[in-house]
Amino acid sequence: MTQDPKTLSDVIDVEPLLEGGMEKDIRKKRKILLMYITKVSGHRAATVAIQRALHDLDSTVATPDVNGFGYTYPILEKVVNRAYMSVIKRTPKVWDYLYDNPNVVKKSQSIKKFLHKTSHKKLAKLFDEYHPDTVVCTQAFPCGMVADYKMAHNLNITLIGVLTDFAPHSYWINEGVDYYVVPDNEARERFIKKGVNPDSIKVYGIPMQAKFAIQLDKNPIAEKLGLDLSVPVILIMGGGQGLGPIKEVVSHLEDIESPLQMIVLTGTNKKLQKWLAKEKKHYSKPIIHFEYANNVDELMEVSTLIVTKPGGLTTSECLAKGLPMVIVDPLPGQEMRNTDFLLKNGIAIRIDKTVDVGEEIDLLLKSPERLALMRKAALAFGKPHAAYDVARLILDGPAA
Repeated sequence: MTQDPKTLSDVIDVEPLLEGGMEKDIRKKRKILLMYITKVSGHRAATVAIQRALHDLDSTVATPDVNGFGYTYPILEKVVNRAYMSVIKRTPKVWDYLYDNPNVVKKSQSIKKFLHKTSHKKLAKLFDEYHPDTVVCTQAFPCGMVADYKMAHNLNITLIGVLTDFAPHSYWINEGVDYYVVPDNEARERFIKKGVNPDSIKVYGIPMQAKFAIQLDKNPIAEKLGLDLSVPVILIMGGGQGLGPIKEVVSHLEDIESPLQMIVLTGTNKKLQKWLAKEKKHYSKPIIHFEYANNVDELMEVSTLIVTKPGGLTTSECLAKGLPMVIVDPLPGQEMRNTDFLLKNGIAIRIDKTVDVGEEIDLLLKSPERLALMRKAALAFGKPHAAYDVARLILDGPAA
């Protein structure tokens, strides 16, 4: 189960270590180890945002980052990822039942302890290589592993858990975690009810790139993309894997009365990319599509609203940009919890039947007052400086 990778560089992103000659004297610098799971994920994106903020504040700091699951259990990671995708696609109600179910959490404690203990050999190798004084985890699994290793070996390190969803679950709770960074006060209260010391909970938000804090001039962006700013722009996303009924959403938007333009991000979904490339010429409404975009902040800036999966990072970016959200058939578990947060605070609408998406968006576009209220609500919860707040916590400790 604990098959070793050939080298640490197989699972560690070494690029940040190589900038400015860091590889030559990594042991002389302050060392922060960042851990996430799944390379194409919000966990990874939040890790990169913290990494960049750390280097902006202190250019000498060393910040290796590791796929915690892939490093400790590479084979199990693949099995779990396949099983997870299969469950959420075929039997989503099963995942909804399993997600943060107190009975499941209780019964899984022995498995959790086993995985933590059997990860110690791998973690020892990692810690001996980098000697971190701080470990930051953007997902619960590596956070639990490091907490167990820290307590078992009485390590003098600071461990910080950074949540990337709006509903904290019980798997985050571990002895040995010094700070939890949560997205909002409601998440803070949930953690307090679960027994976490209030002083160790920091309400900073979900880390994102600093550029989402900047209000941009829409005109040059629209000109570059070939958009007409007098016509509503609908941004359509399905996470890094291009999941969700994106084809159906595009088709239903083509049929509505209101004029609009579409920007579609397909991620790793090659079938969707090919379909759009072939079919968009038959549509009367303009469609721009990308696999990936490094300028999501620009795309959000010129968009009227977004149709998306409510992943934690995407949601936080939308809040920072004041972008109203339309959630179509959210996945059970964390996506459903994030959706509940958005609906409760008037930031999004939820559509359970894809066939209704055109009609509902048409109604929204015909109600500028409602869209304005949704934008205002989104901005009220936006925390675009979260990555820098986390970086300051790491470098300077908690504010007095």
